[in-house]
Parts: sequence; C-alpha cells; structure tokens
Amino acid sequence: MRPSSPRAAGTDEYLMLIGGVWSAGTDGGWIEVEDPARRRPAGRVPRGGAEDVAHAVRSAATAFPAWRGENPAYRGHALLRIADDVEAETERLARLLSTETGNAIRRQTRPEVIGAARLFRYFGGVAGEAKGETVPLGDGLLNYTIREPLGVVGGIIPWNAPVQLASVKIAMALATGNTLVLKAAEDAPLAVLELARICARHLPPGVLNVVTGYGEEAGAALLAHPDVAKLSFTGSTEVGRIVMRAAADRIVPVSLELGGKSPAVVFPDADTDAVAAGVVDGMRFTRQGQSCTAGSRLLVHESIFDSFLDRVVTAISRLRMGDPLDEGSDIGTVINPVQYGRIRGYIESGVADGGRLLTGEIPQTSSPDRGLFVSPAVFTRVQPSWRIVREEIFGPVLVALPWRDEAEAVRMANDTHYGLAAYVWGRDLGRALRTAHSIDAGWVQVNRGLGQLPGISYGGIGRSGIGREFSWEGALDGFTHRKTVTVDTRM
Repeated sequence: MRPSSPRAAGTDEYLMLIGGVWSAGTDGGWIEVEDPARRRPAGRVPRGGAEDVAHAVRSAATAFPAWRGENPAYRGHALLRIADDVEAETERLARLLSTETGNAIRRQTRPEVIGAARLFRYFGGVAGEAKGETVPLGDGLLNYTIREPLGVVGGIIPWNAPVQLASVKIAMALATGNTLVLKAAEDAPLAVLELARICARHLPPGVLNVVTGYGEEAGAALLAHPDVAKLSFTGSTEVGRIVMRAAADRIVPVSLELGGKSPAVVFPDADTDAVAAGVVDGMRFTRQGQSCTAGSRLLVHESIFDSFLDRVVTAISRLRMGDPLDEGSDIGTVINPVQYGRIRGYIESGVADGGRLLTGEIPQTSSPDRGLFVSPAVFTRVQPSWRIVREEIFGPVLVALPWRDEAEAVRMANDTHYGLAAYVWGRDLGRALRTAHSIDAGWVQVNRGLGQLPGISYGGIGRSGIGREFSWEGALDGFTHRKTVTVDTRM
C-alpha cells in the first residue's frame, strides 16, 4: 500500500514526492537532518540522485499538457484550497520548521507559515490574469499576444526560510500553468515535504514533485536535465553562477535570487528608539542574520552615530536567545556547524582587524553537546575594505559606519557588488525618497524593516540576481513566454 504521507509510519524517515507517490531514493541512501538547538536527529530524508531527478522530471513532463490546459481559474482554486490547509496546519508546520532550522517559532517560523498561506492565496487569486495584448497594425491585420507556460520548471531552495521560498516557487510556477520539480535543501527539507503533502491533496499527480538530496548530486542533475525548461534558484551568489552556467549551456530562462550586503541609511532626524528597533528587524537578528535581505551595513549620520548605536544596542539587549520552540525566545540557532564556524571566523576577523564590538562576542568552538547559538554582534570602528564590511556573512553580524552628507551616504550604500535590498530611515520623506531612488538595489524600503509581502516585485540586481518573485508580474515575466499571433483577415 502506498503511503499517504511523506513520513514513513512509525519512523523518522521522510520520503520524496515523485509522480504523486511518496518514494525513497533509488540507491537507498539517506541524509540525517539535525536539530541545531539540541544537536540531535530531527529526521532523515532520501539521498536522491540523478535517477530520482529524472523520474521526477518525467512525471512533471507527463502532467504538463493536462495542467497547462486547465482553466486558469481551476488552477487558482487549487492554490486557494492549499492556502486554507496550510493555514489550518500552521502550528504543526511551524514546530517542525523550528526544529530543523533553529528559527524561533514566535518571531520566525509561525509568521513564515502564515506568510506561505498568504502567498498561495495571492497567486490563487490572480491566476486568471495571464492576459495578452492586441497590437494595432492597420486595417486587415489582427495582431495579439498570449502568455504560455514554459513547461517543467526546476526549482532549488535554501534552508533559511524553506517553507516561504518553496511556497512562492510552487505558487508562481503552478499558477502560470507550469509543472515543477523542487529540490529541497538538505539541511531543512522536512517542513517542505509536509507542505508538499498538503499540496498533493489538491493537485493532479506529477504537477508538483519534491526531491531531496545534496546539491552536487540531486541539484546538479536537475540543472543539467534536458527536459527542464526553466531554472529558478534561491541561494548563494557562488551557486547562482553555477546555475547560470547550466542555463547558458542549454539556453533556458533562469531566475536567480542571490546574496546581499544590504545598506541601512539613517538620517539625523531618525534618532529614535522606533527606528533603532526597525534597524534590528531589518538586520533579521530574529533569523540569526541568515537572510539575504539583512541590512548588515548600518550607515548612520555622524551627528547621531553614538546615540543611535546606543539605541540599537539597547534594542538588541531586549531580544531573548533560547530554545526555538519556547514562545519567549526571539532568537534561535544558526543552521549547522559549518555556518556556525563561518560566522565565528568573520567575527574573529573583525576583532583581529581592530573593530570594536559594541555587543556580542566571538562564539566558542562548536561542540556536539551544545546548541549552535550565536549572540548578535555589532561592530564599529571598521573600514569599508574589511571582509566583514564587504562580504555576505549570513549571520547575526552588523557593521556600523558614519557619514557626513547625503552624497557620501549614497556612495557608501552603493559601494558593493550586491544589489538586493536597502533601507532608508528619515522623517524628511523627500530626502528619504531621493536617497531611495539613488541606491542601486532591487528593493528599497523607507521607514520599514520587515520582510516581503505578496504583490511586492522582489529581486536583485548585480550579483544579487536576475528576475522577480512574490508578484504576479514577476510570475508572468519569469514563468511564461509571450507568443505573438498575426492574422491577415483579408484572406
């Protein structure tokens, strides 16, 4: 009898969703998923490989003709039903997500699951809006365009917000009539597989397939498969280059949401506790800084530099670090020992270079009997050329630098290869908007430090990526092609 759930009965083994069937890996290998707060197993998933990916792509290709032919409203209704079920299972998904990622349930994983339901609801609501245009070419000629799905989409997501990022790729691909093979991150695949279970209730077999495995095995096989018509990747800039090369080899469209080193510019009229709290939110300390949109370069006018940094330190001091499943915790753990060591190395580098730690410390060497907790670190007395200022750390490390005038603030904000997000804080909205328009980034928030919302056209420029997500126009641009039909009506 085929299992109806990704979790094998009576075990901690989770299975992949391929062609509507929950499946183990072809070679029988497994990947252990660790609870980073307790340093114990959270479950294990198949170590999928090229044969499993090929099976998933075949299933998606088989399902594609019927799915693309469905009334768009039908596809939208399926996403709306998924949204309802995700919302109903918020607590179950959030607890599992906290267990595997180390993110705090109150501040991160519960809001992430609620946001995932909203994404399905948003794309379900607009699924019927894939409209073309008519183009006047003169008497006797009818010229119009239609939007058509691309085919099988290969999606790859990271571990930092896996349910949210899985949801946006599933919803965008399916709402536009494509089918999807999604490769989950090996460090955090469990809640994504449970999300797939919910989706499978409302979708024909093969429309959504979720494989697990290592990037260099399952991920590489997905990138290279000749029947994948579109690649959608969220992750590091380094891996993004690999994805782009794979897309170039086969000449298929690609969307990349990559790294960031986002600036947060604070004007002299913004020296308030509320702005300091917004900067702390924008730095994503409640996700341990493990976010590509983290405002990790704090650029503060020199006249308020010391007083504002005092406010930031005070705001951080109110955050409680602890058990991710404890409702009182604001900050949980980083994802794995490798990331823990990477963050530790950056903090060591900043101290060795002469930076001053206003709060935080060099973490201890990781140990199998200790949770992967890293206290928020705020550096001052840093130089723009230092590694901690220029490179994406993907951890709770904020660097602060002073500036004298608006032109210098913009120059400092743009002194980066990245261009994903930015934050501007100030009461003078004319000046704040002028600055926002001058910063080279795909998404700039003014007097707001929170995350993405459905409908925001989100994505980066430069080394932060290509394409847009979270919006219907992003879905149309990234997951469909425009076909032009020209008719000579005089025949």
